[in-house]
Amino acid sequence: MLTRKQHELLLFIHQRIKETGVSPSFDEMKGALSLASKSGVHRLITALEERGFIRRLAHRARALEVLKLPESAAAEGTEEKSADLGPNVVRADFTGQGAAPSEERGTIDVPLLGRIAAGVPISAIQHETDRLPVASDMLGNGEHFALEVHGDSMIEAGILDGDTVLIRRCDSADTGDIVVALVDDEEATLKKLRKKGGSVALEAANPEYETRIFPPHRVKVQGKLVGLLRSYH
Repeated sequence: MLTRKQHELLLFIHQRIKETGVSPSFDEMKGALSLASKSGVHRLITALEERGFIRRLAHRARALEVLKLPESAAAEGTEEKSADLGPNVVRADFTGQGAAPSEERGTIDVPLLGRIAAGVPISAIQHETDRLPVASDMLGNGEHFALEVHGDSMIEAGILDGDTVLIRRCDSADTGDIVVALVDDEEATLKKLRKKGGSVALEAANPEYETRIFPPHRVKVQGKLVGLLRSYH
């Protein structure tokens, strides 16, 4: 037996995956259920997982799998019967095209190099702290690394505090690219790059943060964003 909130959240997750191919974020779940905090969403997700209605998939990008729906939902005719419900496995990307990861697909171990600021810049990128298995088709060619996002300055680009970004290492980027930028060889930040005449602008995707403008010699591009991983625990 599910509580009313658990029931509402399960149907919201299933319907959002079905309509958009992307599982809702914690903020979207919180808003849909009129909850006061994301900790309430976490408790509901945990309860649904313990009761066998959903499953969180380890080491996959923003992945929730809906295993079944309550019989009441099927009886109302609002959704498919749980017996007919195939797995809804969602991988986040920036094209809006959700994809079901294949169990046989190759993976690459990507080094996790610490935290990156999506807000006020913090100290430069740290040494490798872990390695993450990432589906090879998320990465493409080149050398890659991962960073944990700290801050909320890129929320309107779909990058939230606590996300892990996948970065292709490079030393140049085009206007509009989201990059890891090293400022004055000591501050690393994740921002959108804008080249304006003889200056470089690092733009946030949150109106609460100001654009920072530097002469080119003060900003070094470390890599470009190619993907994102989100954990639901």
